[in-house]
Amino acid sequence: MPCILRRNVALSASILKKLCQRSDSFDSATRGFTMPIDYSGTWDMTSNEHFEGYMVALGIDFATRKIANMLKPQKVIEQDSDSFTIKTLTTFKNYTVSFKIGEEFEEVTKAMDNRKVQTVVNWDHDKLVCVQKGEKKNRGWTHWIEGNELYLELTCEDKVCKQIYKKSA
Repeated sequence: MPCILRRNVALSASILKKLCQRSDSFDSATRGFTMPIDYSGTWDMTSNEHFEGYMVALGIDFATRKIANMLKPQKVIEQDSDSFTIKTLTTFKNYTVSFKIGEEFEEVTKAMDNRKVQTVVNWDHDKLVCVQKGEKKNRGWTHWIEGNELYLELTCEDKVCKQIYKKSA
């Protein structure tokens, strides 16, 4: 359930300025600001659909694809307002990415195809939407939470992988 700040709540000028910069944060129906959901926590993979096709689109070799298909990654997400660190942990390879919402950065996708991409992550309501510009077209991911499940859609060219993670106790 999103936190709503009503107009009559006294806010510091800096907080109000940050909220007003976010076009998706003002909810005209409630006349308040809606804050995005907190992604922080440890998440264990429960479902992984179409991962093979996604990896083929990335150009990942056969042997690496076979190993990757057997893994059950765990995601550890640390969120501090609009700053994130997402750790993807497996028995084969670990990968950490840190970013701030709306700020483009150079990323080397070491966990997958080891390419340099220009990455930017933005809010789309409660969803995190990532666009990765580089050699591959239509590359990126979207994260969102429903209940105690974290959803992740990975896209590359015309392939979409759908993963579901459950929050650890």
